[in-house]
This record gives sequence, structure tokens and C-alpha cells, in this order.
Amino acid sequence: MNFPILSSLILLPSVGAIFILLSKSKDQTNYQSSKYVALFVSFSNFFISLYLWYIFDPNITDFQFVENRSWLPGFINYKVGIDGISILFIVLSTLITPLCIISVNKTITTKLKEFLIAILIMESLMIGVFCSLDLVIFYLFFEGGLIPMFLIIGIWGGARRVYSAFKFFLFTLLGSVLMLIAIISIYWINGTTDIVELYNLGIGENYQNLLWLAFFSSFAVKTPMWPFHTWLPDAHVEAPTAGSVLLAAILLKMAGYGFIRFSIGLFPIASENFVPLIYVLSLVAIVYTSLVALMQEDMKKLIAYSSVAHMGYVTLGIFTVTQQSLEGGIVQMISHGLVSAALFLCVGVVYDRMHSRLIKTYGGLASIMPKYAVFFMVFTLAAVGLPGTSGFVGEFLILMGVFKKSFLVATIASLGVILAVAYMLWLYKRVIFGELINKDLVKMLDLNKSEIFILMCLAIPTLFFGFYPEPLLNTIEASISNLIDTYNYKLSLTK
Repeated sequence: MNFPILSSLILLPSVGAIFILLSKSKDQTNYQSSKYVALFVSFSNFFISLYLWYIFDPNITDFQFVENRSWLPGFINYKVGIDGISILFIVLSTLITPLCIISVNKTITTKLKEFLIAILIMESLMIGVFCSLDLVIFYLFFEGGLIPMFLIIGIWGGARRVYSAFKFFLFTLLGSVLMLIAIISIYWINGTTDIVELYNLGIGENYQNLLWLAFFSSFAVKTPMWPFHTWLPDAHVEAPTAGSVLLAAILLKMAGYGFIRFSIGLFPIASENFVPLIYVLSLVAIVYTSLVALMQEDMKKLIAYSSVAHMGYVTLGIFTVTQQSLEGGIVQMISHGLVSAALFLCVGVVYDRMHSRLIKTYGGLASIMPKYAVFFMVFTLAAVGLPGTSGFVGEFLILMGVFKKSFLVATIASLGVILAVAYMLWLYKRVIFGELINKDLVKMLDLNKSEIFILMCLAIPTLFFGFYPEPLLNTIEASISNLIDTYNYKLSLTK
């Protein structure tokens, strides 16, 4: 294909952001026109990504639609391309972005134009992460995403927004300094930062452990793995609804993608050496943060801690390195992207009406907001992995793969399923069922048309992929199989 479709996907949101920046928006009507421009650009990108998925050949294991241009001659090339793993995250990113823009309502009362610009630039950077085939380009996109998210939390967040924004920024930035040093070291060792060339050349066994730890320092913070997760609840609580959605649905997945692409792909020997460490951290994340979630009185904090637990399953599946566990890890990330986005949007719906995230504020909403109760139920059940939802497919595949490697690890991880049922259903019971004790709730209105549209866009794929996950599995099967074969081959050379 001669048309640079990947560069178009990356650049289109930024072009839309520049257009909004240059437009004259002083009154509310013009602000709304900026929102329409942002919606047009983001939906256009979504349909382009769907077309990309349609023409993508899942049977080819090599990277497709590769674009390679010299940027810094002799050092760095602008190189992008996709495989079966990348394409799903690109489609997820382009789906979530327009839904975030639609959700922007009266809660963003100041600097709406700037808020939309931040979201569109964020989309460009997120797509760039999943397309990058050069370590330096990946790093620039990966770390560039910190800036708009820092601004989204710090400017449009809650009362403690500045503290939370700086905590988010410092945690993630400090973790990535070591990754930058590792990228420079890889260039010094191999003379290239081209990811495809590095796959073919391999990284020397003597260097792998240190380089793996350097990349791990960045990905573990952004996943976030226990005990590097403490920034996440604060960031979620203070971020506006759209910021929480982007953070949970896409930003956390960038680190999981990094584990697959680099930790498993470039450092197979080190990955095998550090499997016990990953298992311990993942199991603690699954069990401990699930128990912490049970104690939360803030809905956003509860969902934030549940995200840490669900991403614990992802890291468990990735580093088990079997066909089932890796496929399960990717499906779990896609599912979590849909479900966590929907749950934060559900919290945003009631927060916009009552300006409270505390669970005790609510109760008995089923009688006055039946549509809301139905959607909230769908996503609650998806979060606990009910069969027939996408959450079940990912968790089931992960646990099947882990059972083949370690019965004990899989058994402990299964406790997380029980705990998830406990904290999510308890949340649902306290918010939706019971008596309408708080009389102020009577004036709350049920979902409006835009809220129904947003939640429907997330509910349909959640249920569809729960009953029919074949489109996801067929897309990633060949790429995962090739990754595992290469992984096992490189391990065999050391024996």
C-alpha cells in the first residue's frame, strides 16, 4: 500500500488540534464548534483504523504497512508498522477518544478548546506508541503522552489536582529515565535502534538482565504493578472523567504492550530469569489490591484499585509465554480498556448530577435511573468476568495458560476472581439497590441520549467479543505464535 495510512492515523488528530488552536473561539457557540471539529477528526480516525483492520492480513507474521524514513541520518529512522498485536490497540485508542470528547460536558467549564487539543494530541501520541518500530521513536511517543495527561489532571482535575498531576508525572518520568539509558546502551551495543533489526540480531546474554530491568522500571510504573501503583488512585480520583477514561483504557495498555514487544521480544533470556519476580508481583497485585478495593468508599478509587488487580492478570499472562496466556493477556487488555472506560463513565454520570463520588451518597438508583442501572450492571458483570462478556475470555485464557506452568500460581490468581465478584457486586448493591434514603437523589435524571450512545458503543463490543472472540483471536494468533517461536528458539541457543 503506497498511501502512508499509519502516519495519517498518527498525524490527523494533531492536525485537528492545530486547526482548533488557530480558530477564534470566544463565545460558547464557537467552543461547541471546536468540539464538533474534534469529534469529526476523532471519528474519521476511528473509521480509518477500522479500514486498516479490515485490510490487515492476520496470516502474515511480518510487520505490515511499514513506513521508513530517515530522521537523523545514520542514527534514527522514523519507522512505523503494525502486526496483529498492534492493530487491536490502535482500534481501541481511536474508539475511546471520540467517546471521551462526547463525554465532555458542563463539568469542563473553562478552557474547553485547550482540553480538546490535549485529548487530540494524546490520541496522536498513543497511536504512535503502538506503531513505532524504532526504540527512540517509541520512547518519544511513550513519554510524550505524559505531557497532555499531566495537563488534563493538573488543570481540569479536582481539588488536589496539582499534587496528583505531579505525582503521576514524577513516578512515570523517573521510571523512564532508566529506559532511555537502556535505549542508548542498545545503540552502543548493536549499532541500531531499529526494532526489527534488533529482533534479528538479538541482544547479548551478558547485557539482557540489566537492560530488562531498565525497561521494567518504566513499564512496571505505567502498568501499574504493585508496589509502583500508588500514583494511580490519586490520578484517577482527581482527573476529570475523560482523563480517567484515557488513563485506564489506553495509557495502562501502553506498558502492557511494551512488555510484549520489548521484554519478551528483545530480552527472552532475562524474561525467563525474572519470571518468579513477575509472578510474585502479579499475585500480590491481584490479591492485595482486590482487598484494598473492598475497603474503598470512593467509587473512582475502587475502580482504580480494580484496574491494578486486572492488570496483574495481564502481566501474569504475558510472562507465562504460552499461546493461550499471551492471547488471554491481550484480550484482557482490550476488554479492560472497554470495561474500565465504561465504569469510569458510569461514575462520571452520577458525579455530574450530585458532585459526589462517595458510595454512601447513593442507593436506590434503580427506581429513578433504570437505564443507568442496566448499563452499570452490564459493565459490573463484565468486570468480574461473567461468561458471555469479554472479561471472561481474557481471564479464562490467562488462567488456562498459567495452570500449564504452575498450578499453585494459577490457584492463587483465581482468588482474584472471587474477590472481584465481592467488591464489584457490593459496589453495585450499595449504589443501585436498597431504599432511596438520600432524598436529594429524587431530582436526578436518567441517562440522556449522548450518555446512552457512549455506553452503548462500549457495551456492544464487550458483549459481542464475550460471545464471539474470534475476530480478536484470529488477528493476534499468527503474531503471538511467531513471537513464542522466536522466544523459545533464542532460549534454546543458551542451553
